[in-house]
Amino acid sequence: MGGPCHDARVLDPEQKHRLRKSFAIVERQSHVAALVFYQRLFEINPMLRPLFKTDIELQAAKLMDMLASALSLLEKPDELIETLEELGARHVGYGVRTEHYDTVGEALLAMLATVLGKDFTAETRKVWTELYQFIAVTMLRGAGRVVS
Repeated sequence: MGGPCHDARVLDPEQKHRLRKSFAIVERQSHVAALVFYQRLFEINPMLRPLFKTDIELQAAKLMDMLASALSLLEKPDELIETLEELGARHVGYGVRTEHYDTVGEALLAMLATVLGKDFTAETRKVWTELYQFIAVTMLRGAGRVVS
């Protein structure tokens, strides 16, 4: 999970605006977006399906809530980091392993490409990739505290 952004504080105002603007489009189609995400996730790695014990509709809502929460906390990076580390620690108990984070990132970008269509520009892809890398690295740090 290489990449330059392992700290949300390095996102500039234009990048934050691009994230929020594109997510507003996704939120208007949140039901479709979340279903596209999980369909792609299970296409990439069918072995992940058993990790989702609750209704996929509920999981879809949780995904959208997590993304909305992360975006709302971009101006409060310390709070965002704490929230993501706690989320990563919880996901250890759900059976999530380090290698799953790359799969989730791939499914997220595929969902964004599908839902945003022509609005998923190279710059939008880049900033979402950076945000997801930050989310994943921070969650993994929280997960590492549980297993170490």
